[in-house]
Amino acid sequence: MRVGGILKLGVLLSVVFFAVFFAFQRLEITFSLDWTGLLGRSAPIKDPPTQLPRYKCNLLKACPPTHFAFKMNSGGASVVGPKMCLEDNVLMSGVKNNVGRGLNIALVDGKTGNVIKTDFFDMWAGDVNTLIKFLKEIEDGTLVMMATFDDSSTKLNAEARQLISEMGSSSIHLLGFRDNWIFVGAKGIKNKTPFEEYIKNKADTNKYDGWPEVLEMEGCIPIRKKSKGQEWKSMLPRVRGLVSI
Repeated sequence: MRVGGILKLGVLLSVVFFAVFFAFQRLEITFSLDWTGLLGRSAPIKDPPTQLPRYKCNLLKACPPTHFAFKMNSGGASVVGPKMCLEDNVLMSGVKNNVGRGLNIALVDGKTGNVIKTDFFDMWAGDVNTLIKFLKEIEDGTLVMMATFDDSSTKLNAEARQLISEMGSSSIHLLGFRDNWIFVGAKGIKNKTPFEEYIKNKADTNKYDGWPEVLEMEGCIPIRKKSKGQEWKSMLPRVRGLVSI
């Protein structure tokens, strides 16, 4: 009897154990499902990120289809070279390794926007006659983009300044030692261009030691369709500002 009683007790305990085990297993599954549902209902629903429109050359606003979009900046001290962008194409920059000390110039077809030529002229230790020859060979109707880097005036003489002035510049005669200047004009233009920025090298206003602020300019240039020079009267106002390097 004692042995039979022990066996019965063992069977009973086993049944109770397995009953409790399965009960806890069921409770755990239910608990887990409840929390999963709760978390699913409580999790915040995030709106998809709003993608801002991107315009050519990263302009603030899009240009009309009858205009070229451009953005450019002067060099920063003697460290960071200038950059020119037209219709989302970077024409000159330090990354492209086609900029240098002095005057940086990009020539663009005024009808197609295609790059004709880019070059830079060292006006600290170079020969100004090389620049003058370059300027004289530019054909009428060509867009001319210019930006300074480091010093651009030491070797710049009256003849070179006059040739640039005839492309629409109002400030080229003011350009002095280490001044910053950016400009978009055209060969054969009949009036002064609205796309020009100039800042003087002055010890009491310079942001950098020995150099003024970096200049930045962007805007929309009308595609050349009319008689030479006339379409420049309808140029859209520029957006201008100063940037840091």
